[in-house]
Amino acid sequence: MKDDRTARAAPAFEGRRWLFPSALLHALDPDGGGDGRRPRRTARDWLVDFSCFFVAIAVGLLAADSMTPENTPHALMVVDQWLGGLSCAAVWLRRRRPVGLAIAMIPVGFLSNTAGGAGMVAFFTLAVHRPFRYVAWIAGISTALIPLFFWLRPEPELPYLLAVAFTVLLSACVVGWGLLVRSKRQLMFSLRDRARRAETEAVLRAEQAQRLAREAIAREMHDVLAHRLTLLSVHAGALEFRPDAPREEVARAAGVIRESAHEALQDLREIIGVLRAGDSDESGRPQPTLAALDALVTECREAGTKVTLDLGVTDPDAVPASVGRTAYRIVQEGLTNARKHAPGTEVTVAVTGAPGEGLTVHVSNPAPEGVVPHVPGSGQGLIGLSERATLAGGRLEHGERDDGRFAVRAWLPWGAPGR
Repeated sequence: MKDDRTARAAPAFEGRRWLFPSALLHALDPDGGGDGRRPRRTARDWLVDFSCFFVAIAVGLLAADSMTPENTPHALMVVDQWLGGLSCAAVWLRRRRPVGLAIAMIPVGFLSNTAGGAGMVAFFTLAVHRPFRYVAWIAGISTALIPLFFWLRPEPELPYLLAVAFTVLLSACVVGWGLLVRSKRQLMFSLRDRARRAETEAVLRAEQAQRLAREAIAREMHDVLAHRLTLLSVHAGALEFRPDAPREEVARAAGVIRESAHEALQDLREIIGVLRAGDSDESGRPQPTLAALDALVTECREAGTKVTLDLGVTDPDAVPASVGRTAYRIVQEGLTNARKHAPGTEVTVAVTGAPGEGLTVHVSNPAPEGVVPHVPGSGQGLIGLSERATLAGGRLEHGERDDGRFAVRAWLPWGAPGR
């Protein structure tokens, strides 16, 4: 389990973790420490702790060397040195108890001159590991006692004001250094959080794009298969209700059924191939454009649907592929709905437009005569067309007109050349 937690640590620190403070590693990877225990020291932590310990001893020895029987009583000198030694030993607790050590160093530093080095280390650690409010209170109280300390125990080799100013400046530098280290760590935490949020947002955007792509494929599947399967349903129904039809008509209907089934299976294979690949497949059959509208109308006429086509576009190949494909699907869905809900009626298809004006698609049919057998359907075709037209930057309207005809009208943007 411990190895697993280590493996989950931030990849950016793998191979050089010993260069970073354990507190920083723990903050960036809270689960890496394990069971809520305090993070173990890294090689850098040991090096810094030994350095702080030796700095506290060195400053304490310099302070002890400055004390003489002339300016310090012997008993106070002994107490001073004992407190200084204990303070240097307490430096090893600075990571675990930074606030407690800094508070303890206020009275100890006031009584012991040799504890000055340990006090600086304690205040530096407090500034690094705790918020500014702790630093302000504790360091402020310690700084306020500096004039009183040198009043009671004057420095023999320095004037009073110079000693006070030097000590205050040194304390401010130590605390400022600690605050600088803490700010750099906070900046690193902030950048790491931003990076994690960016990664999460990137994953969400990728999932959303994949979902939108799958929805587009689902709409494409409905548009394609609904057209093919409606042909199957209409001609199968004709064979069922007219078993005495001429042999040529039966053969023609069977041929349409076979061809529609073949086309539906081929379209289904392509769509399943796209889903398996996880991306659009440009190697399959070309997507229909406005130029394929004549072939669609011819296919519907061969299936027995009366269609009047008014293609008012001079050059269908000049229409952008995405706009032409959307217009093709709108006409295809309109013809499919007319075959399902108004069989035997004449469908009027009109497509007009020019660059800079847009492309207008109009499909209408009269109400059916008599009762129409129910043909199963999802009821989502027109909804899908509205979404498709909106995504293309256009709009789509559908419904029954005042003259009783059901109409689907769409406008799609067609930019002027050079734009």
